[in-house]
Amino acid sequence: MPAHARRRNEAVFIDPPKLHKALADAGFGSRREIEEWIVAGRVSVNGLPAHVGQRVGPEDKIRLNGKLVQLKFLLRLPRVLVYHKPEGEIVSKDDPDGRPSVFAKLPRLKSGRWVSIGRLDFNSCGLLLFTNDGGLANRMMHPRYEIEREYAVRVLGEATPEMLERLRSGVQLEDGLASFGLIAEAGGEGSNRWYRVVLTEGRNREVRRMFEAVGLMVSRLMRVRYGPVHLSPRLKRGQCLDLEQGEVQELLKLLPPERKTTPSEAEGAYPGGDDGFEQDVAADGDQFDLAEK
Repeated sequence: MPAHARRRNEAVFIDPPKLHKALADAGFGSRREIEEWIVAGRVSVNGLPAHVGQRVGPEDKIRLNGKLVQLKFLLRLPRVLVYHKPEGEIVSKDDPDGRPSVFAKLPRLKSGRWVSIGRLDFNSCGLLLFTNDGGLANRMMHPRYEIEREYAVRVLGEATPEMLERLRSGVQLEDGLASFGLIAEAGGEGSNRWYRVVLTEGRNREVRRMFEAVGLMVSRLMRVRYGPVHLSPRLKRGQCLDLEQGEVQELLKLLPPERKTTPSEAEGAYPGGDDGFEQDVAADGDQFDLAEK
């Protein structure tokens, strides 16, 4: 068994908390009271007077009124699973047509469930991420966080400079204007041409519909990157692996901080509601974040 598989459920320290919050969470007083104590010089860290907003960790010696305080800093990292999806699998646990499901390939969880971070259509392939943390899934999927999704796209025909400019500046779809943050030629010959494209949102069949809007048909679609996570060339189709704890920590650091949804963001952001990312997809195309279809 790989070392990362043995370690994946260990509790590790992540995201150093602020001193006043850590003390308040431990029951020593309210956050406001503890901030006042810090200002008054009643709290020290490693023998030095503490300051408001200071972050602390397991290695720090914290004293309140001269008495050593023991705080617990252990938090459990979420699991993040990388899966190389082949064509011919649906991102759903239940399918009326009985098609193969990606969930059948995933390791079982002792508690909780796997949440897919984005979807890939039955006929699309490439990088698919799963986590047991709904909050992490939200931070990676919701359009307000503008996490990039990168795809390798093969089309029938060659895009003219005018077509490429339209795809960069925006094409009108039935659900609004859509544009690629990046589109670049990536080789090919004859009638098959490859392009590299980047989106920061995930609307239903968005990549395919955008190319169709300029008169090009997508013949293959493969996701190669989601945020900072790249599809490893060593990960074969149909295989999955857990990110190492250090990789998960780095991912959490690189993501934008979590923030509450405003009423304007919530209204119409996703078909089915803001919490749709935590729901299983009943069938292809009935859920948001299907840009890769």
